[in-house]
Amino acid sequence: MNTYQNPIFSGFYPDPSICRVGEDYYMVTSSFVYFPGLPIFHSRDLVHWEQIGHGISSPDQLDYKNCETSLGLWAPTIRYHEGTFYIINTFVSEGREARRDNYIITAKNPAGPWSKACFIEGADGIDSSLFFDRDGRMWYTGNFISEEALYEGHHGIYLCELNPDTFQFKGKRTIIWDGKKSAGKWIEAPHLYYENGYYYLVVAEGGTFTNHSVMMARCKTIDGDYEVCPRNPVVTHRHLSLMSPISVVGHGDLVQTQTGEWWMVLLGVRPYDGYGAPHFNLGRETFLIPVRWESDGWIRVNNDNGMVNPKEQKPNLPAYLPKPCFFTDNFECSTLHLRWNTIHPFTKPCYSLTERPGFLRIHLIPEVLHEICTPAFIGRRQQHTSFRMQTAMEFAPASPAEEAGLALVQDDRYHYTFTLTQRDGENCLLVTEVRNHVRTCLQIVPVRQNGRIYLTVAASDTGYHFYYGFDDQQFLPVYENADPTLLSSLVNEGFTGAYLGMYVSSNHIDSSNYADFDWVVYETDARW
Repeated sequence: MNTYQNPIFSGFYPDPSICRVGEDYYMVTSSFVYFPGLPIFHSRDLVHWEQIGHGISSPDQLDYKNCETSLGLWAPTIRYHEGTFYIINTFVSEGREARRDNYIITAKNPAGPWSKACFIEGADGIDSSLFFDRDGRMWYTGNFISEEALYEGHHGIYLCELNPDTFQFKGKRTIIWDGKKSAGKWIEAPHLYYENGYYYLVVAEGGTFTNHSVMMARCKTIDGDYEVCPRNPVVTHRHLSLMSPISVVGHGDLVQTQTGEWWMVLLGVRPYDGYGAPHFNLGRETFLIPVRWESDGWIRVNNDNGMVNPKEQKPNLPAYLPKPCFFTDNFECSTLHLRWNTIHPFTKPCYSLTERPGFLRIHLIPEVLHEICTPAFIGRRQQHTSFRMQTAMEFAPASPAEEAGLALVQDDRYHYTFTLTQRDGENCLLVTEVRNHVRTCLQIVPVRQNGRIYLTVAASDTGYHFYYGFDDQQFLPVYENADPTLLSSLVNEGFTGAYLGMYVSSNHIDSSNYADFDWVVYETDARW
């Protein structure tokens, strides 16, 4: 087949940034409070990608500061220059429009290891980006909140040169696009390119939901008065229903292939009708669209309708090995698979892959999932609206405070847990929901058999479903058709998507107990 299916990254992979080195392509996306952070991917055909590492993989690289879920690592940019890879990123803490610190990490190999974060003094705003000019000079672009505040969302883009050795500002700071020039709201995500004798500035505008879009401006000089594209927005679905198959597109980055084609990676969502309103549980995903330069010097989407479509013609590049639509982990390695994340880095690891070889052992700790903390949760992204995830667990609860099993997480305020615990001296399975920090029991089922238990969570058009068994082919229902909108990104006006994974807790009480997980399988009848 000569077509590919969008999105190219299913699940919570927002704010994509891309660069090419020869015949190799590298991409990074936002990760907010999840650790390791800033997932990095490699491809040779722009369609099939393999994760190769993380930009932030060690707690000593960056202090996460116990941020709430929609803060943390926002909108990175990846670039390559003279043998070195650079990622510039904004770390947001203390509120969405409060503390914003911009930093740079570097690596010779994009798989890592990456350097410690070097913070840029005086670099405020979000969505910082790097540009290496033809003369070798290094430039910073970022967003700012206008002090004039002429209207809601009055933001803009500023430029400043960076010292390539210290990564600190040098020279004057210049505003190159003030939102009032185009009456644009929430201008952010700037990326600079040089093409056809112009410096082109590509930005996102309109916020991260209904009016999201990609805009352009250009100038003959890098720090001059940028001319706004008369055809803006160059990419948007803001004129479509929010229930369109792909919605809320924006935040683009451009790349030129070795064959001369131009492509844009950008984010979007795939909504569903949840009780009369559009919802999306997979978060903001990464899409790929063809673009071309027109005779007027501006880009347009290079397809028949100018939209981000579910299906497009493949790039003119050699085929690359596709990925399977299932995932299994037998925990036989000494390190966790790249797809697993925790919520913040652990200051002291509570899990081990070596204490019982072939098992993931997670020790119970007092922290709980419904508080802002670092709970004993190890999860992966939900990547499909229909899926099944199963694990084989061995756990003997010693008190009603101890629990272990699976969790489906939007954030600390909204999630489901499916755990083995103890009530009245007997083991039981407990399904709970947390809605705005309030934990409610949905179902309790006694489990009189000790030893290994198989836990399964699944999703379909009607919601989430919870099953157990005493072998991997037994699916005894505990609770079915749990409200899917609980894990929608809209319930908390958040920026992340749903996560699925193993969770244990002793609920504010010290414990020496642990749970062993033998394997995990995630499968779907959809493509990866």
